[in-house]
Amino acid sequence: MLSKSENVERKTPYTVEAISIEKGKWIGINQTKINRYVEFFLEKGQLEKLCQGKLNREIKLGKSRIDFLVGETYLEVKMPLIEFPSKDEIKNDSMSKFNSFDRLIKHFDDLGKITGKKKAIILLCFIYDARPFSPPKIDPSNRIIQDAAKKAVENGVENWQLNLRIDKKSVEILKYFKLDLFERKIN
Repeated sequence: MLSKSENVERKTPYTVEAISIEKGKWIGINQTKINRYVEFFLEKGQLEKLCQGKLNREIKLGKSRIDFLVGETYLEVKMPLIEFPSKDEIKNDSMSKFNSFDRLIKHFDDLGKITGKKKAIILLCFIYDARPFSPPKIDPSNRIIQDAAKKAVENGVENWQLNLRIDKKSVEILKYFKLDLFERKIN
């Protein structure tokens, strides 16, 4: 699925919005649009279990810019592209070897420092009906990010998942829920 870009400075006139691995089933891959979708659903009050309140975008926190501050909750939106679903459950292992995590590590660190004062959430968004996210097996390429994620959870950062469905006319919430990715240490 393509969309026509209004930006004449772009190298190509189109943006890839979604791909279809199986007929009629679309997987959204445009990572820049996911924040707009989340913002829309927050404004409409459709993610109230996640957070509620006045919505602010791009909030400075430590060394980071966090996507949203909703009431007293910092909300950072991520769209992992680690695997694509299909009837054959094909995994894209090369994506799990991606190791440029500096920005995400900075977000985990800064969000972990504010818990106790405000709530902090990492929202993993999938534009298909994804299984509950589980981190890939630890290896040298992802150990640093896994350690940063565990430390953030120990400091009170919550992880949530949002599954959306996209078609040519709309985006809808399929489900959203809290994830228990790492056990939180109780002091």
